[in-house]
Amino acid sequence: MKKNIVLAMTTAAVIAALTGCGSSKTTETTAAATTAAETTTANATTAAESKETDKTEAAAAAEGSLKALENVDPKGHLGKVLAAGKITMGTSPDFAPWEFKDVSSGTTEYVGADVELAKYIAEKLGVELEIKPMEFSAIQQAVTSGNIDMGISGFAYTDERAEAMGLSERYNVNTKKGQGLLVKKELASQYNTAESFAGKKVATQNATLQNKLATEQLPSDVQIQLVTNVTDGVMMLTTGKVDALAVSGDNGESLAKTYDDIAMADFMFDYSSEGNVIAVKKGDDDLLNAINEVIVEVNEKGLYEQWREEAVALADKLGIETH
Repeated sequence: MKKNIVLAMTTAAVIAALTGCGSSKTTETTAAATTAAETTTANATTAAESKETDKTEAAAAAEGSLKALENVDPKGHLGKVLAAGKITMGTSPDFAPWEFKDVSSGTTEYVGADVELAKYIAEKLGVELEIKPMEFSAIQQAVTSGNIDMGISGFAYTDERAEAMGLSERYNVNTKKGQGLLVKKELASQYNTAESFAGKKVATQNATLQNKLATEQLPSDVQIQLVTNVTDGVMMLTTGKVDALAVSGDNGESLAKTYDDIAMADFMFDYSSEGNVIAVKKGDDDLLNAINEVIVEVNEKGLYEQWREEAVALADKLGIETH
């Protein structure tokens, strides 16, 4: 009987001991799991807070760079650009050194002084730049329809454009040399008045300032030949298909250096250079104000002239004609 009692007590002690060990192990495991979970949660919270802090600091830096970014209306065009993290630029990349293509790396890269200006605007807004290449005549329609945020392609200010679009402050003010016409070199001095072009064929790029000037200031019997780009107009001039090509003074002088048989005519259009402008959709004043703020800085620092010189050097290196 005593033996049985001792055995029972021994068995109970063993069971109790085993139960105690199991309980201790379970408690330790649970504690470890809890600690790990708490650590993971803490790390995730810290990472989220860090990410949010970085985002807040980036936003603060962007807001501090431009006054136009203070108290932005999220429903306005600028607010939508900032929310999307991207601004789209429409341009006609056939006008070196302003905007042209660099395919030397095997891929198409859009470069030029206007492209650098667009990049600078995007940088100041804290967004990425998306370039949408198109024909020059299509840019205004893309702006007015809202398919692009801004048009930058050597636009000159005109009353007609100001009625249809929002136009920025002027940039590239100090590099213009008037507006005129390229002709065969041996005839340059003979074309010294508007009337001397009577009955002639004059090429102009569609929807440009030069097209407007030629239509308004040359005799009514002048035959205007529209061309897609200036290079096509030069080919038509050198092959005798047209008698003249309407161009800017900068453009004409540069082309005359490339083609020995053409030169700027003595006659120049009646036009006072006022630089170039950026076009946005009419009524997008918040975006326009931000762009204007950047242009003022660009003009004060002389950045555009620097970009133009660099673009001319790149175009020369690539064997691309500058305008």
